Amino acid sequence: MAGPNVIYRGPADRTPKTVNDRKVSGALLPGTFVEDNGTNLVQLTTAVGKRPLVLGIQDYIGQHPDTAYTSGDTGVAYEANPNDVFSARLAAGTYAANAPLTIAAAGRLAAAAAGSVVVAFFDGVPGTFAAGDRADVRIANSYTAA
Repeated sequence: MAGPNVIYRGPADRTPKTVNDRKVSGALLPGTFVEDNGTNLVQLTTAVGKRPLVLGIQDYIGQHPDTAYTSGDTGVAYEANPNDVFSARLAAGTYAANAPLTIAAAGRLAAAAAGSVVVAFFDGVPGTFAAGDRADVRIANSYTAA
């Protein structure tokens, strides 16, 4: 399912802070969750003990959100704050309004189970999504799901 032509969706009255001086460590897709390991932006598979960033696009060269970075490209990653909205990639599944989400395989968001760290809430149109589809999510003030 195609999404908007941007990754950061708002609020529009704020300019999000970015990390934009690191190389990506693989063919990573915008809208996935990464971390800065001090040298590179590397894909996350968990939120436990991590400082998650949302991989954005190189809008200054016209990169489309569905075009993967080439390994070694300089990446742009957003520092996600509570209530920021992003067009993020999801794991395959059915999502309801305000469903709590956690970071899963390939940096995608998935439904949060008990004991997982909730990093966002589903903020798009509820429904079934294929792996890698993008939908709006609202960043949470992280907590462990009960």
